[in-house]
Amino acid sequence: MFRNRSLIAFLAVAATLAFVAVEAMAAPRMNSGSRGNRTQAAPPATQSAPNAARPIDRTMTTPGQPGAATAARPAQPAAQPSGGLFGGRGGMLGGLAAGFLGAGLIGMLMGNGFMGGMAGFAGMLGMLIQIGLVILVAFLAYRWWQRRSQPAAAAYASGPAMNRDSTSMGMQPQPQQQQGGSFLNGFGMNGHNAPATDVGEPIEVKPEDFDAFERTLGEVQAAYSNEDLAALRLRVTPEMLSYYSEELAANASRGVINKLSDVKLVQGDLSEAWREGDDEYATVSMRYSQVDKLLDRNSGKLVEGGDTPDEGVEYWTFRRARGGAWMVSAIQQTD
Repeated sequence: MFRNRSLIAFLAVAATLAFVAVEAMAAPRMNSGSRGNRTQAAPPATQSAPNAARPIDRTMTTPGQPGAATAARPAQPAAQPSGGLFGGRGGMLGGLAAGFLGAGLIGMLMGNGFMGGMAGFAGMLGMLIQIGLVILVAFLAYRWWQRRSQPAAAAYASGPAMNRDSTSMGMQPQPQQQQGGSFLNGFGMNGHNAPATDVGEPIEVKPEDFDAFERTLGEVQAAYSNEDLAALRLRVTPEMLSYYSEELAANASRGVINKLSDVKLVQGDLSEAWREGDDEYATVSMRYSQVDKLLDRNSGKLVEGGDTPDEGVEYWTFRRARGGAWMVSAIQQTD
């Protein structure tokens, strides 16, 4: 009898835990999207989300390759000299040697011997001295020309260098005003702002931007609840729209519909905000509550969830073209 009671109690606990686990997974829990050049970097923790964000495991962003700025142009092959002091058939030393050899041969043909054509040994010595002086001057001139042209050739082969400055990003912590007495409501600019290692410049996030973040949170959840892809398209990036579409298709395949209601922002904090080219990004941590239900698609019968609001914390990244409307570009869960 005791064993049966233990088994029944065990099964009851297991069923309760399974129900809770399934209920927690009713609404989409994404670690997907793009944060621009910071997609692979964790956003700084905030007061409303002291735990680290989970890495983005689904993204269409390819990490940039450091150091791949401008490919160096290949060094041009040295042109073959057509003359000069030492080279080719028209070189000065080549002409002198040919003249010297020709004079000796003429002397031999005329019966004066090989040295006769140069007036004996004295003429030969004078010729050697002249040749030596010419060689010395030519060697010094060549060394001077080589030193002068080498730096320019090296600079041409290596190509222009590009410097990339990595600076710390993020908004400076600001004291947050307490509202309602018991807890903080709305957005605050109180992120810890850990140093970032990517390229970009910080931007200012204004109060109207925080209002847009809070409004978009409710609109995105409502559009997902209503399975309204047209409404989602106006509020999320095309990449995020594809992920939401997959979630809705999976629910349709299971014969259920995920209803979200009473979405309320409890607290939100700015983690970091920056600009990349013409795009502006802002990552905020949002602690919000909502009623999360899973209903049968045909009968409307409750399958999972209830009327008690659930509370969760997520990092939402918003992106906009400069001066445009903010759109959700990434969502991350916390550990």
